[in-house]
Amino acid sequence: MPTTPSDLFREGIRLLLADDVTSWADLFAEDGVAEFPFAPAGYPRRVEGRTAISAYLRGLGENIAYQDFPHLVIHETAAPETIVVEMRATGRATATNAPFDMTYIAVITAEDGRFTHYRDYWNPLDIPGALQEAVGA
Repeated sequence: MPTTPSDLFREGIRLLLADDVTSWADLFAEDGVAEFPFAPAGYPRRVEGRTAISAYLRGLGENIAYQDFPHLVIHETAAPETIVVEMRATGRATATNAPFDMTYIAVITAEDGRFTHYRDYWNPLDIPGALQEAVGA
């Protein structure tokens, strides 16, 4: 099991690229929280608990096939349990095979080898039309 927040995050990326969303969700603490401050109407802004996060991520995995993270920068912070991540993900919207290309900034806290708080500042304006239709946004 990864021991630092950076290692844990890199393991999460590996799992997403392997299309293993279930194991990605298992990286969260039982009482972990995922937040999406810029989520548009129809998308959750806060998901609490590993079970709920797993359900949310399963829906994501059914709609997006990640192919690469061509830009990934992890910034360590003065708080050893917190990192800030800049990344870009590419892939395909599974319903239409349309390209998916999204940039993110995330503020992540991890303790005892699990994500405890994952605040994801994704840009809802970058959601491809095909994906919006698939998830009902």
